[in-house]
Parts: sequence; structure tokens; C-alpha cells
Amino acid sequence: MKIIAITTIRSDYGLMSNLYRELDNDMNIEFKLLVAGTHISPTFGLTVQEIENDNFDILLKSETLLDSDSKVGRLKSASIMLLSFIDAVANYEPDLILYAGDREDVAVGALLGAYLSIPTMHFFSGDHAADGHVDNPIRHATSKLTTFHCASIKQHAERLRAIGEPDERISVIGSIALDKFLAHKNLPLKSLFDQLNIETQPEKLALIIFHPIEEEKKYACEILRIIISELLSKGIYCFVGAPNSDPNNRQLLNLHEEYSESEMVHFYKNMPREMFLTIFNNSELIIGNSSAGILEAASIPIPTVNVGARQVGRLAGENVIFCDAEKKSIKNAIERALSKKFKSFIANIENPYGDGKSVEKALNLIKTINFVDILYKKEDPLYVNKDIIDG
Repeated sequence: MKIIAITTIRSDYGLMSNLYRELDNDMNIEFKLLVAGTHISPTFGLTVQEIENDNFDILLKSETLLDSDSKVGRLKSASIMLLSFIDAVANYEPDLILYAGDREDVAVGALLGAYLSIPTMHFFSGDHAADGHVDNPIRHATSKLTTFHCASIKQHAERLRAIGEPDERISVIGSIALDKFLAHKNLPLKSLFDQLNIETQPEKLALIIFHPIEEEKKYACEILRIIISELLSKGIYCFVGAPNSDPNNRQLLNLHEEYSESEMVHFYKNMPREMFLTIFNNSELIIGNSSAGILEAASIPIPTVNVGARQVGRLAGENVIFCDAEKKSIKNAIERALSKKFKSFIANIENPYGDGKSVEKALNLIKTINFVDILYKKEDPLYVNKDIIDG
């Protein structure tokens, strides 16, 4: 069986790499990657190097990302990606294409599969946030083109059924993002700080990952300044992740210069997985609006403060505190998250996104489903799951 997976950004690679390893180790599977987007950009840390260090077979490494920081640039980048992938995929003739999430690369993967008659599998299918971000309709549009869906929770499966996807195309496997926590062993903190050239040996850490939606772009830098300021006032060392490649996020990259002399702030564009997970596991809280706070933090568990509109509407564990993107609300949320009462409250929670054993389930699906039998989507959405419509 020949399988290719599309990866274009550090986040999707981090989520899926454990499954990639299992596929790569299987003697009955020929597994290759299509690598593009921010992975090939020095601006975003040149993360293709991590993929190469993991020794995966790369079918195509294509520079597709326009360094323009605009809506037009994002759409043109997607078109370059599609054009770059077509011949490589058509000539390789894979039996299955994998993709994950809600960015433009999943739509590219779905188009490749639909027009080249290649089965496809979409991970994190059926998820939804009420923030109005373009990623939501892209995810759902991709679902209509996709052969098979790996949903994280039952609610996501119900959403897929609501848009006319039949049960035989859907499986609830939990969030595949959680599996890496089971295998991970923390690095010694002193060794980690030495590798990052951090002379201070901070006692308390926080992880900040902030990707503003369109309505927050004008105030994004001020929001990040408030978050950092509040944490520093409590003596907490801040690890701040670089923004993704969404339009108008360059201002956040430039903000890093403001804190270049601070002994309590460390900005990073990319970080090896074991280092990142060690920081994650040792943080007092994760703050910003990353899906990592929604999906993964409950497995440790650590408090999550979700700032602003992004991620609102998604199922979240009891460790997540949603707050407005203004100073008083952020301050109050941080204080609540750091309180002994709240940490005690979340100490024994279960992660609603699963038990961290999703890779095994996904691998079993890939090896047992007859994708050829379900390749052509003949079902009429008007009559699929009619009981849901009538009920």
C-alpha cells in the first residue's frame, strides 16, 4: 500500500508524526511525505529540518509560501501548493492521501484526491469553532470532498452527519494529538535551559501561543504585551511561540524585538518536539488561543487561558478558562488559573478528546478499510441520515 501525507506547518506535523512513524515502520506500507508551506520558510523556523532529522521519505519538498503577509498571498500560496503537488501525486499514484486540520493544505489534499481519483483521509474532521475564522468553512468544505473522516469526538461525527456524510465514512478515534504525551519523557530542565542558552534558571514557566483572528489583528500586539506583562509581574518565565502564517501576523514576529533584552522572555520560531513537550508539561499554564490548550493540556493537566474569540464554541475540558482580549479579563483569568483552588479542581479531570491511543485506531482503519469501495461519493446529502433532518 502506497500512502502519502501532506504537511505544511509545524503544528500539523507535531500532531501527526506518531502516526507517520507507525506507517513508516510497517513493512506492508510505502510511506512518503509532501512537504511545503512554512516548513520551507526561514521566517517560520525552517521546520523541514525536523522532518529530515526524523528520517521520513520526502516525495516532494516544495517552496510554496509567498512571504507577503496578506490575504492575497495566502490564497496564491495555496494555488502554488496545488500546482506543485499535482504531477508528483499523479506520477506516484498513491493508494491513500492523508491530511489533518483546517488550513488550506487540507483543501489542496482533498482536491488532489477528488480529481485524481485517489482515496483520502481527513483527521480532525467535523470540528468547529464559533469564531468566524475562514478555517472553519475550509474544514467543512474539505469534508465534502474527503473519502473518510477520523473525528476526534462524537460531537464532530454528528456534525459530519449533519452535512450529509454517512456513517460508513466516519470513525471516532479520539484526538491523535494526545498520543505523543504517552511516549514522551521530560528532559531535565537544566539541560533544556542550557541548550536554549537561558542563563536564568526560572522556577515558574508559562507557554504563550497566540494566533489572532481577523477582528483582533489591529490589537494583536497589545494583547500579547498584556499577556507577557501580567505573567512577568508574577515572576513567571515566558516561552512565546512565533505566530503562524495567517495574514497580518508579521507584526507579532516583529514584536519579538521588544523583548530581545529580557531575561524572562524567550521567543522561538521552532523547537524540537521533546523540548517543546518538556516546556509544555512543566508550565504553570498555557495561554493564548492555540488548539493545544483545548486539545492537549487537559491530559497533563495544566490550566489553559484562552484569550479572545478564537476557539470559542469548541468543546473544552474543565482546565480551560475563556476570557476577553482586554487587560482586566486577562489578569483575572491568569490569577484564577494560577490559584491553588483551580489547580486542585482540575487535578483529576479526564480529557474529553480521548485517552491518547488514537494512533493505533487510525492505523487499524487504514489497514482494514477498502477505500476503493467507498472512493466515489454517490450518496445524495438530501437523503443521507434523513432521521437527523426529520428529527
